[in-house]
Amino acid sequence: MALAFPPADETTDPALRTRPTQAAPSEVAVPRLSVVVVNFCQWQNTARLTRQLRHSDAVRAGEANVVIVDNGSPAEQVMKNLRGLRGVKVELNSANLGFAAAVNRGVRVGPSEWVLLLNPDVTVEDGFLDEVLVAVDAAVKHDSATGVIGFRLLNADGTDQASAGHFPTFASTLKGLFLPRSRRKCHHQSSQDRRQVQWVTGGCLLVRRDCFQELGGLDERFFLYYEDVDFCRRVQQFGRTVWYDPRVAVTHHWPLHKRTVPAPLRFITRHALLTFAGRHWKPWQRAALRRLVHAEARAREGVARWRGDSVAAACYRELRLQTSRKKAHPADVSFVAQFLRPIAAAQDTPSEP
Repeated sequence: MALAFPPADETTDPALRTRPTQAAPSEVAVPRLSVVVVNFCQWQNTARLTRQLRHSDAVRAGEANVVIVDNGSPAEQVMKNLRGLRGVKVELNSANLGFAAAVNRGVRVGPSEWVLLLNPDVTVEDGFLDEVLVAVDAAVKHDSATGVIGFRLLNADGTDQASAGHFPTFASTLKGLFLPRSRRKCHHQSSQDRRQVQWVTGGCLLVRRDCFQELGGLDERFFLYYEDVDFCRRVQQFGRTVWYDPRVAVTHHWPLHKRTVPAPLRFITRHALLTFAGRHWKPWQRAALRRLVHAEARAREGVARWRGDSVAAACYRELRLQTSRKKAHPADVSFVAQFLRPIAAAQDTPSEP
């Protein structure tokens, strides 16, 4: 599937276009910014994004570097090629440890003041990291308590993609059952100005390293999804602020709400919500959510068996068994993790030469 790239975002804010371009930038001793990309069976996407990130003065001058953490993907030649690039580090996990654990490993690699988390299925314009550093300087000057900054996400056709939201509650979760998938978790930001928000998506999340370290990084009890919501909540409890800045943009090609959700991935999303509820909701709300997910799992298991889909039936059976226990959330996703490789690989696209 070919990716359609939108035209560059022509912001009217000159502050993000004033970073000087040097013909031969001198390298700095310690990067100001590290970009952490977690790869799982998407080496082509990761390679394309890495090339785009390196088209920045910040990388050429040593002000920024790229750290790729692979979660047990099959080895490919492109991985070996990436390891030979200047300003790029590749860390290999022997198995899929989950997004949060991989991010934490990537952040530990370097001493940069700021860390930018990017999904491999995003694309960026030339000079993107230069704009990020300008946004960092502006944010800190405006609010010294800034801990996290999220940037604008675009769909492949150039339209806005929701990338921030309110903390999920039991009531909002029930309400979300009657909303389109695109509006259940994230909300479109109507303002074109920088503004404080409750949380921003981990697919494009900039965080101060000292803040990240003080909080112990992402909570590794989250395998995938909601770790960003949990982290932003802890950031604010720590006395830092979370900002959304639409003046810097990336294109996100495979948002979850635009994909079909096979049973293993649905298991992961339910696991994530139950884990979040276990940390932040009242006991009766956690119990009620667990019963709702249990009922859903039982119903979906029955449908899967009727259709003869043994993988889906097994995933929903595991979810049903885990939610029947007294624990507030499933403790282990290893059973469904074995089915995730083809799901992730389906989003990978051949990289241009």
